[in-house]
Amino acid sequence: MVIRSKTLRLVILISTVLITLIIAIQLIWLQKVYLYEEKQFNINVSKSIRSLYTEMELVNDATDNVQKVIENVNPDVYLLKIDCSPNLDELWINLKAELTDFDVYTDCRASIYDPVLNKYTTEEYVNLPDAYFPSEKEQDLPVYLRDYAYIALYFPHRGQYILKQMLFWIASSGLLLVVLIGFGISIFYLYRQKFYYETQKDFVNNFTHEFKTPLAVIKIASDVLKQKNIVEKPDKLNNYAAIINEQTSHLQSQVQRLLEIAYTDRSHLPLEKENFDANELIKESINDLQPLIEQKNAVVNTNFSTPIADIKADKAYLRLCLINLIENAIKYAVEPAIDIDTYQQGNNFCVRVKDNGIGIANEHQKKIFDRFYRITEGELHSSKGFGLGLNFVKKVIDTHGGKIEVESEPGKGSTFTIGIPRS
Repeated sequence: MVIRSKTLRLVILISTVLITLIIAIQLIWLQKVYLYEEKQFNINVSKSIRSLYTEMELVNDATDNVQKVIENVNPDVYLLKIDCSPNLDELWINLKAELTDFDVYTDCRASIYDPVLNKYTTEEYVNLPDAYFPSEKEQDLPVYLRDYAYIALYFPHRGQYILKQMLFWIASSGLLLVVLIGFGISIFYLYRQKFYYETQKDFVNNFTHEFKTPLAVIKIASDVLKQKNIVEKPDKLNNYAAIINEQTSHLQSQVQRLLEIAYTDRSHLPLEKENFDANELIKESINDLQPLIEQKNAVVNTNFSTPIADIKADKAYLRLCLINLIENAIKYAVEPAIDIDTYQQGNNFCVRVKDNGIGIANEHQKKIFDRFYRITEGELHSSKGFGLGLNFVKKVIDTHGGKIEVESEPGKGSTFTIGIPRS
């Protein structure tokens, strides 16, 4: 499953990069289109002004380079030098005609500047086909001090007009963006479905593997016990009876873990809180694991900072959590040495389980509480079981409003600390 998951993640990564690249190209393209439309607008306005100079005698020498008498002080404002006082009615009519002739359809505010008075003496709103309604919030055109008279053309909605000209490109880019987002969501959804399918498949395989061996051993032992002369060999009888008992206990443990799946499916566990001594619960949990402790020659040390630790919690669930943590500490060590400490931290009662096991690499520490997650080495699972135990522990602690933390280093063991409110 590791290889398959890596392949799927690689596909998603490549798809994400491609989608990001396409979006970036679209944004760059839209920027270029905007710059082109802006340049085209400036060209059209300049052509309109040149034609206006040709149509009306605004300067003494119309044959001179008209560009010299046009000043574009900012993208929205053009200053047209004039040497005389034009007929205003004729000026406004010709200005509107020239702008529309050269495809400039956004509204324009035209003002005439008097260099003697240093202010605008006349202002006219040129209403064009794509004009916007004048707003009271629009700023007044600033006065540009010059030593000559000029006509100031101010296009207050130039930016909106250019964007309107780009409407097709914006709409097509938006549609492409929606398609790409939908494609990305589909890939993510398919990845999740594939992941769940592989997880379910691996779970069934693990389930089969975990039950196949104990059942085979029980079958062999039962066949031996059916032999007629078995009563004449009491040592062999006791040995095979012990094997059946051990394998049955193992199966019961695995069945218990499978039953926990039903609880881990729930977003919130139904708690039945009661008052009890947490120290005594820890002792009972250790006693439940006594056969395993003896089998592995494990050493379990306890250090209770408070002689009596009264808490209010779900005793059955908390017992399963403690058994889970202690059992893991025993299973994943060659010569298990376990330290269990309790202490008070604010209103939380804390239990720290420290072992000398194989440890957990840093990249796995955030995932070990995920459902069905098992640490792998290459294509082999280095951890036993179904990957449900720690997920169940975290679910119980979270439901109590507590927290669980892990500190570990490969080859040096792990320390799990749980903390739950005392009431």
